[in-house]
Amino acid sequence: MERRPLGKGLAALIGDAPPTEQVLRGDAPSQEAVASIPLARIRPGAHQPRRRFDEATLQQLADSIKTGGVIQPLILRPFKDGGHEIIAGERRWRAAKLAGLEAVPAIVKEADDRTVLEVSIIENLQREDLNPIEEAEAYRRLIGEFGLSQEEAARRVGKNRSTIANSVRLFGLPKSIQGDVAAGLLSAGHARALLALPNATAQMGLAERIKAKGLSVREVEALVNSPQRPAKKGSAQPRDVHILRAEEDLKRKFGTKVRILGNTNKGRIELEYYTKDDLIRLVDVLKG
Repeated sequence: MERRPLGKGLAALIGDAPPTEQVLRGDAPSQEAVASIPLARIRPGAHQPRRRFDEATLQQLADSIKTGGVIQPLILRPFKDGGHEIIAGERRWRAAKLAGLEAVPAIVKEADDRTVLEVSIIENLQREDLNPIEEAEAYRRLIGEFGLSQEEAARRVGKNRSTIANSVRLFGLPKSIQGDVAAGLLSAGHARALLALPNATAQMGLAERIKAKGLSVREVEALVNSPQRPAKKGSAQPRDVHILRAEEDLKRKFGTKVRILGNTNKGRIELEYYTKDDLIRLVDVLKG
């Protein structure tokens, strides 16, 4: 069944049309009119999920703003002290400061914390602006700060629950690996493969090997699923290549460590889970 998000990003706050189009058509309510707000009165959003801003692209945006100004208004909410918090448009605000502007066009809206966080997550996800760790942190905050289940959070942002679960699982990795993922040195696929290793030492060791040798996700999955062990006298022959390939396929499908014990005629399949939500996710996948 297709999941439909309960919120639509900024559309949930200002309607389906972009704010500038609404104002130009003259159909925006008076309280949603575009106003010129001094940069000094604007604060970054406390619920902004993005923590890294690329300096080069920010400077490019600043250069564009110097030439054509800020075309799309920021969305702000008011504070009692007369200031405003950014709901959407922090990059434009930062670039406007670099460009030397004193004020920017903005629409001021009343919004509660949950709405602000939802809008920030949805807008960034729609633009694919978040790195995997920022995305995971956004989901974790939506779940932790507002008491939502993974299922409810998934509906809010229009994602499958398995996507939310797999994303949040990245926090099971050591901080150093999380930093590598945030910096783009490791992909989310690499990180999920590392989760199947038994401890942080093994995870960090393989992470360094990935960076040094440029291993693909598939290569890492093969290493994780069939680690090299010293051979013993009288030990069994190497495992069947078809069994190994099946393990890799199942690991990608279920997003967890999979072990097939036996042979192509008889045996059993073991799936690992690490949290209650992980178990529920696996059961859902098995049920189809």
